[in-house]
Amino acid sequence: MEKKRIITGDRTTGQLHLGHLVGSLQNRVRLQREYETFILLADVQALTTHYQNPGQMKESIYQVAIGNLAAGLDPEKVTLIQQSRVPSIAELTVLYSMLVSVNVLRHNPTVKTEAKQCGYGDLTYGFLGYPVSQAADITFCSADLVPVGDDQLPHMEIARKLARRFNELYANGDELIRVPRALLSETPRLPGLDGSCKMGKSLGNAVYLSDDADAVNRKIHSAVTDTNRIAVRDKGNPDVCTVYAYHRAFNAGERADICEMCCGAQIGCVACKTRLAEKLNTLLDPMRERRAYYERRRDEVRGFILEGSEKATRIGNEIMARARAAMRLEI
Repeated sequence: MEKKRIITGDRTTGQLHLGHLVGSLQNRVRLQREYETFILLADVQALTTHYQNPGQMKESIYQVAIGNLAAGLDPEKVTLIQQSRVPSIAELTVLYSMLVSVNVLRHNPTVKTEAKQCGYGDLTYGFLGYPVSQAADITFCSADLVPVGDDQLPHMEIARKLARRFNELYANGDELIRVPRALLSETPRLPGLDGSCKMGKSLGNAVYLSDDADAVNRKIHSAVTDTNRIAVRDKGNPDVCTVYAYHRAFNAGERADICEMCCGAQIGCVACKTRLAEKLNTLLDPMRERRAYYERRRDEVRGFILEGSEKATRIGNEIMARARAAMRLEI
């Protein structure tokens, strides 16, 4: 029986971090056994916020690819795709842009939140059209499912509406463009080291998967805890503690005991952080080994990306040929 296809990916804006691991990478490693898995290295989307720094793009493409492989993705099972190497994504983005209003894009909550985080008052065309580009990303290859977090659901709904609208207008309602479904992650969002609601590359509050053991120790010991707890003898509140959120995500075996000891003032924050750093370094050690392996073999990684991009281009070209014919663009 033919496997269903999923597509997911990352903007190529730097190293991946623990939030990516919890929110997507662990899920990708599991799903690669069940689905035909496409991983998009979204370099064009990265330019919506990093267009003034093109020099870092090439290295970021490698780092995101290697980060996925280091997390446990098998290059024999998944297809790595460089977004800018697939012409049909760009073409489909342009066609979709005719089917959505500027007001819909301006009121997209994810766009509004990201614009605020970046300090953008006047949005570029590319930034405002990010959801349109993402719709092309997830429909150019007839993906069945798209693993997403709840923050990406507004983008996902725009993509589904665009695909349905295209089919209604140009294919008499037939599914010329497959309408993908969201595969919602049930994993809670990982907070940043500073206690903010999200760990982010641009927020300076992340533990990166590429960090060595010393860096992990240093960052975890700087993390925000229960600000009302001053001394070890004070009873803590794990529900407001960033470090305990990490224990919940990465230390299932000890988290109940740590919660009980924290509430009973039987463990201090320093000892709690030390336990967490040890657990994280144990988790990251195999990834560091795989990362070192692929760092020494960048030509091999480049080969995976080029081969995957060529495969994606063939698939996208077939779909776009049908789309152009349906739109009466062929002469």
